[in-house]
Amino acid sequence: MERRGPAGPQSLDFTVENVEQALHQLYYDPNIENKNLAQKWLMQAQVSPQAWHFSWLLLNLDKVPEIQYFGASALHIKISRYWNDIPADQYESLKSQLFSQITRFASGSKIVLTRLCVALASLALSMMPDAWPCAVADMVRMFQAEDSNVDGQARCLALLELLTVLPEEFQTSRLPQYRKGQVRSVLAQECGSVFPLLEQLLQQQDSPGFIKQKVLKCFSSWVQLEIPLMDCENLIQAAFTSLQDPELFDTAVEAIVNAISQPDAQRYVNTLLKLIPPVLGLQEQLRQAVQGGDMETSHGICRIAVALGENHSRALLDQVQHWQSFLALVNMIMFCTGIPGHYPVNETTSSLTLTFWYTLQDDILSFEPDKQAVYQQVYRPVYFQLVDVLLHKAQFPSDEEYGFWSSDEKEQFRIYRVDISDTLMYVYEMLGAELLSSLYDKLGRLLTSTDQPSSWQHTEALLYGFQSIAETIDVNYSDVVPGLIGLIPRISISNVQLADTVMFTIGALSEWLADHPVMINNVLPLVLQALGNPELSISSVSTLKKICRECKYDLPPYAANIVAVSQDVLMKQIHKTSQCMWLMQALGFLLSALQVEEILKNLHSLITPYIQQLEKLADETPNPSNKLAIIHILGLLSNLFTTLDISHHDDDHESTEVKKLPVPQGPNPVVVVLQQVFQLIQKVLSKWLNDAQVVESVCAIFEKSVKTLLDDFAPMVPQLCEMLGQMYSTIPQASALDLTRQLVHIFAHEPAHFPPIKALFLLVTSVTLTLFQQGPRDHPDIVDSFMQLLAQALKRKPDLFLCSSLDVQAVFQCGVLSLKFPEALTVKASCGFFTELLPRCGEVPPVGQVVHENGKLLLQAVLEGIGGQASRSLMDHFAEILFALSKHCFSCLSVWMKAAMQQEGFPSARLSPEQKDTFSQQILSRERVNKRRVKEMVKEFTLLCRGLHGTEYTADY
Repeated sequence: MERRGPAGPQSLDFTVENVEQALHQLYYDPNIENKNLAQKWLMQAQVSPQAWHFSWLLLNLDKVPEIQYFGASALHIKISRYWNDIPADQYESLKSQLFSQITRFASGSKIVLTRLCVALASLALSMMPDAWPCAVADMVRMFQAEDSNVDGQARCLALLELLTVLPEEFQTSRLPQYRKGQVRSVLAQECGSVFPLLEQLLQQQDSPGFIKQKVLKCFSSWVQLEIPLMDCENLIQAAFTSLQDPELFDTAVEAIVNAISQPDAQRYVNTLLKLIPPVLGLQEQLRQAVQGGDMETSHGICRIAVALGENHSRALLDQVQHWQSFLALVNMIMFCTGIPGHYPVNETTSSLTLTFWYTLQDDILSFEPDKQAVYQQVYRPVYFQLVDVLLHKAQFPSDEEYGFWSSDEKEQFRIYRVDISDTLMYVYEMLGAELLSSLYDKLGRLLTSTDQPSSWQHTEALLYGFQSIAETIDVNYSDVVPGLIGLIPRISISNVQLADTVMFTIGALSEWLADHPVMINNVLPLVLQALGNPELSISSVSTLKKICRECKYDLPPYAANIVAVSQDVLMKQIHKTSQCMWLMQALGFLLSALQVEEILKNLHSLITPYIQQLEKLADETPNPSNKLAIIHILGLLSNLFTTLDISHHDDDHESTEVKKLPVPQGPNPVVVVLQQVFQLIQKVLSKWLNDAQVVESVCAIFEKSVKTLLDDFAPMVPQLCEMLGQMYSTIPQASALDLTRQLVHIFAHEPAHFPPIKALFLLVTSVTLTLFQQGPRDHPDIVDSFMQLLAQALKRKPDLFLCSSLDVQAVFQCGVLSLKFPEALTVKASCGFFTELLPRCGEVPPVGQVVHENGKLLLQAVLEGIGGQASRSLMDHFAEILFALSKHCFSCLSVWMKAAMQQEGFPSARLSPEQKDTFSQQILSRERVNKRRVKEMVKEFTLLCRGLHGTEYTADY
């Protein structure tokens, strides 16, 4: 197939010759563009009416397998997707042709044979039960009949392939839901024609291994049709026997696990009980596999034991008279959890078992109290043993061994330890305070024993257990935590992993320390010492931050030391940028609890070096390296001011409303500092106004300060508004609009601050409107932020829209234009603006007038978006606008809607006049007052507009 222009292949006829040429081009042409053209054309060929003709010809035995495969695939696509196009009187001839082809390919190419089997399976599923009542029995009979041209083994393999793909094709078929249920029950009955054949082939001594393997795969496929477990009993037992054959092991495991894991299987308790002995019988094979380092075998046996235990623990626990055999199964799974070796290097099995322990615990705790007490008596010791096993598995290998691990192996081990941590936290619900006591006793013995030195790994694992529980469980009432805090300084820390865990454990106990401040001095020196070690960067800084946040009112005696150590590590640049930011947040929490004079003194010593550095940088010519330094310093100040809050707004987490507590008299320390550095920041800005990242970093300082200080920020409002106005007038940037929005949110309702904020709002609006005239498409971020600012202004201070200098009509038209942007976030923000604007039609006359005059344009834009111009994920937001229009401008909406829907092909050429009329009536009906119904109407309508209504694409919509 020679190279053609983009329209070339489409104009070719779908003939055998052209298909073969296109396939040759797809497989062998080195030009990727040609390959893509060929693939596109072949996809069209497969679904064309001519595919019924060329598919059979492509299956000729003189063709190469790639061509035959395409022919078989085309047949499958036609049968599975275009079944309704096939006349009923052609079913039988199609069936016999497919049987004939499968027989011919029984000894031929396996990939072609499989594809033909899939095609016949699809045909059978579409015909049964009415047009082909005994489809499966017919298949078995057809292939068991003598055929001199094909040897018995090939016929047997072809039949097994067909029987294997039949349930698989059912699982992925596009049958309507009512047909799926009908066909599933027919197939479940037809297993009577399949299972005896499979049993016979497995039990025959002379059956070759590859036949038995195919039988097990076939069984594995059928059990997923929810065949009653008792009907599978013989084949499951045969599969257990096959586990002794290394060649069949993996396939047998898959078959057993699939059979046991069927949701319906729990109804067949007697069969489940019969399965416990053969599973327990695998223990010797499991031990030998573990001793011999055979990870595949141990993994497979573990999967079987876990499948039985995890899927059916409730059903098996209920069989009280068989409690010992189930306990034996639980102990077998415990062996798998504690399998020797380090995960994931020496073993990959133990991770499979963790979910089982959750399930078993849930089932035990779901019993009524009396029954639960009995099971607790049996299983509490098991769960204590589990804790020991898990902590052993969580231990790090020796330093030497760990050094040889790849980064991927180390990451897998880290995730595995997190899974163990989650399991321990869950187990606490079963074992309670006794678990903490047990861990404490073991750690105490380990650290005080003089007999033999303990490995750091053992100590680390026990601490890790403590940390896992303390991170999520309230341990404030535990009587062992004081002892633990006393033990921590006795730990000989000679290793990074152990030091990390010590840090994280202290961090997990920070809330306890807040209630027991006398113990802070036991652990704070360790944390401050660790701050100087770059290898402990994340653990030490995050722990200090937790302590400073939770214990800030008890830290003043230690404040000077904490600030000094922090300053030292910051100046030495020991930590990466993100940890430096965390450290500044920690210091913000710390300083919040000091007296104002102390705060100012500490702030002076803390930030003076950075201010001096910033002054130096402000004089330099802009370049990439000093840009990074400027952003770093501005980031440090932002993070410090994020948490430095002397009015303690953050102390009342429960309240959704901001509560103001009495604050010390005099200016806020943050405001004092900001006023001192304001001119310097302006100087930095003057040189870096073109750089969005620097501007964003400057805005972040003020935005975070405003959010933290709230009304205390008031003294800064006039000069900040002036600076923002100058910045935005010179070079408009989204971060300046976001900061303006924050100021509007907090201060616009206060008369004293209204004038500067009003002036800033009008200025940025005027500049942005000019930007729209020049073409806003290159600035979706500015448009997004502008729309959010307008929505905030309408929400907090609608009076801003009464200003004579505000061109409300131009603002409205910008909003309409923004609805047509390709960026989903920008469209969402624009919808938010209109959702706030429309309810103001009555109370703000300029808004009412503009909506009355221009609302038709808004409706047009909304309907265009619903009609297919906008992403389907935005439909709820468009529905909000329609809802607001119907609520606040109903009489106009009915006129606009009628005019809009009369346009030919609008909002989509796929719609009939009746469908457009139905939608208009729905939107204008009484149901319009129900926002949820309006959203449903819009979703339904957009699917019709896009031609997706009733297709598989709408399943999750």
